[in-house]
Amino acid sequence: MKSYPVIIEQDGDGYVISCPVFKGCYSQGKNIEEALKNIKEAIELCLEDDENPARIRS
Repeated sequence: MKSYPVIIEQDGDGYVISCPVFKGCYSQGKNIEEALKNIKEAIELCLEDDENPARIRS
């Protein structure tokens, strides 16, 4: 299992969390535990997208 760095920032209503390894990979949660759970799911989706890149048609 790989590890990816994340940045956690406290927001007015909870936490915003991002993974700088993947462009646009971010999530949020009411507490740190929820934010971490959500970013793990977002990272999994980013990894799936990397495995199946969109094909550009001309």
